[in-house]
Amino acid sequence: MVPPLLRAPWVRWVCLLLLCSAYLQGGFNKLTDFNAAIAEMQHFGVAPAAPMAALVIIGELGASLMILAGFYRWLGAGYLAVFTVMATLMANRFWEMSGPERFSAANGFFEHLGLAGAFLLVAWLDLQDVNKE
Repeated sequence: MVPPLLRAPWVRWVCLLLLCSAYLQGGFNKLTDFNAAIAEMQHFGVAPAAPMAALVIIGELGASLMILAGFYRWLGAGYLAVFTVMATLMANRFWEMSGPERFSAANGFFEHLGLAGAFLLVAWLDLQDVNKE
């Protein structure tokens, strides 16, 4: 039997907030230091850097808010899943590294795959709820 506290709606929302926390923090930091966001895009060879930085900010914050508000939650979660896989393929290219750097990048790569899986699970569960309506 599941304790009633664990079935409270706010518990689900806190779990979703924790899942989105890196994207809320990242989007907010990029928004408040846009020059650093541009530099990050340039570091990874993304061009044009400024418009892409703006799109990343909108995507991170917008999709996170969609998830938290329950507004097309499946779409926001799907977006963050795809974004996470694309970003980790760009930033954690462990197969091109050696030594301790490779170990750290491989860990980050697979952690991000797990995060993408969590977002896909959120999307799938949300679609199950939508189909019940």
